[in-house]
Parts: sequence; C-alpha cells; structure tokens
Amino acid sequence: MKVLLIEDDRALAEALTEALGDAGLLVESAGTGGEGDYLLRTERYDAVVLDLGLPDGDGTRWLAQWRDDGIDLPVLVLTARERWSDKAAGFSAGADDYVTKPFETAEVLFRLHALVRRSHGHAHPVLSAGALSYDTHTGSVTLAGRPVSLTAQESRLLAYLLHAMPRVVSRSELAEHVYDRDHEPDSNVIDVQISRLRRKLGGERIETRRGQGYRLVAPGDEPT
Repeated sequence: MKVLLIEDDRALAEALTEALGDAGLLVESAGTGGEGDYLLRTERYDAVVLDLGLPDGDGTRWLAQWRDDGIDLPVLVLTARERWSDKAAGFSAGADDYVTKPFETAEVLFRLHALVRRSHGHAHPVLSAGALSYDTHTGSVTLAGRPVSLTAQESRLLAYLLHAMPRVVSRSELAEHVYDRDHEPDSNVIDVQISRLRRKLGGERIETRRGQGYRLVAPGDEPT
C-alpha cells in the first residue's frame, strides 16, 4: 500500500512515516497542501492521510477541491481538532475517516487498511485466494494454514495483487503502487520478484498475461 501523508509537523510526520513503514506501508510525505496537491496529481497512491491545520490553507479546502476534481481515493483526516463541527466539515468535504491527535499508530494503520480494503470491495481484514491468506492487520501470510515467509517487497506485491483480484495488474501499476517514486524498478526487477513469489506460493497462483501484466488466482479458477 502506498500512502501520501500531508502533515506540517515534521517530527510527527517522520515518526508516523517510520511507524507505518515498519508495518509494511510505503509512505511519501508533504508538509503543505500545495506540495501534497502536486504529488497527488502526479503520482499514484492508495490512500491519503491529511492534517487539517496546514500552513497554506485548511485541509478541508484542499480535500473539497480534490473531490470536485474527481480524485476519489480514500482520505483519512488526522487532526487535533475535536469539535463535532470540525469533524462534520471534514466529512462534508469528502473525508472517509477521522482520527484525532494524540493517537495510537496502530489505530491509524488499522483504519488505513480498512479504507483501502473497502475501496477495493473487501470488507474482511483477511484477504484470501483459495488456500492462500493474507492478514492485512498483521501482514502475516499463510498457505494451507502454514506460515509463509516473505520479504517486505514480496508482501507488498502480494497484498496489491490480492486487493486487485481478479483483475489483471500491469507492471506500470505495480511500480506506481508498490514502489517508492524515487526507486521505481524496471520491468525485469518486477519479473524477478514475481518469480520469487511463485516459488514460495506455487507457480499456478500468479498468471502472466503477455502484454498486460499479472493476475492472482486460486488454483482451479477458470482464466478470464
């Protein structure tokens, strides 16, 4: 999962970026609404964490503009404002969820995972493809009930394929959503990491669609 964090408190942004990164998320940060707006319009993200008290305008103004422009990815508002009127303004502008400071990082993580799952049509925290399961809360992967050890990058690839299932995912989409914008890989790197996933999960679980990309399936599924 690739998240854009828009927060002007540098210490908080660094701490949250590190904590979410340790949990397997890719986090890119911006210190102003304008910087966040630029990144949001030029990069691909799965969710946004948005502070309301930004130095160049209230976060609700930026959020309302994104919704007016058809930018519909999940937005989690993160702010010290506790009044109901402030929360109502955030929801009215298009927020999907709201967390007040101070907060537990685990709560932010759980809420982000829930927002992204629901945006892909998944309500349950455990994503499955036949005997393969991925717990979005813990990041643990099991195959037929047995734990599977994956690297952080392999875990992000698998999670994105599971969220997108049964859709075919192109290499460029994987690069945009699974890798940092400063370290986006070429197609050969993605091919190598997909091959490693196949060795650990079984080659039949990830289809290659020539000229299109990859598709995760449960063995026995009919190709579409």
